[in-house]
Amino acid sequence: MNKTYKLTLTSVIVALTTLSSHLIYIPVGFTKIFPVQHLSNLLLAVLLGPWYAVSGAFVTSTLRNILGTGSIFAYPGSMIGALLAGYLFVKTKKIGFAFFGEVFGTGILGAIATYPIGVFLFGKELTLFGFIPAFMISSFTGAIIAYVLLKTLIKNKAIGGHLYENSTNNRRI
Repeated sequence: MNKTYKLTLTSVIVALTTLSSHLIYIPVGFTKIFPVQHLSNLLLAVLLGPWYAVSGAFVTSTLRNILGTGSIFAYPGSMIGALLAGYLFVKTKKIGFAFFGEVFGTGILGAIATYPIGVFLFGKELTLFGFIPAFMISSFTGAIIAYVLLKTLIKNKAIGGHLYENSTNNRRI
C-alpha cells in the first residue's frame, strides 16, 4: 500500500469523522463524548497502523475544536487510545487487542491524562477519576461499532489484503 493511498484513506476517515461531529455527540460536563472518534481510531489503527491513527486523531481533534464541536480534552484521550490500539494490533494481529487498546488507552489512560489539563485550564481541583466514566462509555461504544464493522468486512473478504499490510508478517509477500 503506497503512502498516497494511506494518506487518502486517512483523510477520508478524518473528513467523515469531523462532519459527523456536528450530529453525534453527547455533552457531559466539560467534555463532549463522541463515539465516532473512537470508531475512526480503531479503523485507522487496524487498517493503517498506529502513526496514521494518531495523526488522524490529532487532525480530527483539531478540526473539531476549530469548528466548536470538540473540547481540548479530545487530544489526550483520542491520541493515546489510537496509539495503543495501533500498537497492540501491530504486535498481536488481533482486532480484539486493538479494541482493548482503544478502550483502555482512551477510557483510563486518556482520562487520567486530561486531569492536569483540566486543573490548568479551569483552575479548580477536579476529580482525578471524574473523566473515566465518560471516556469509557464513549470509547467502548465507538470501538464496539468499529469491531463489528471490521469483523464483518473481514468475513466478507472486503479488506483481506489491506488488513496485514502494515505488519511485519505481511500475508501478501
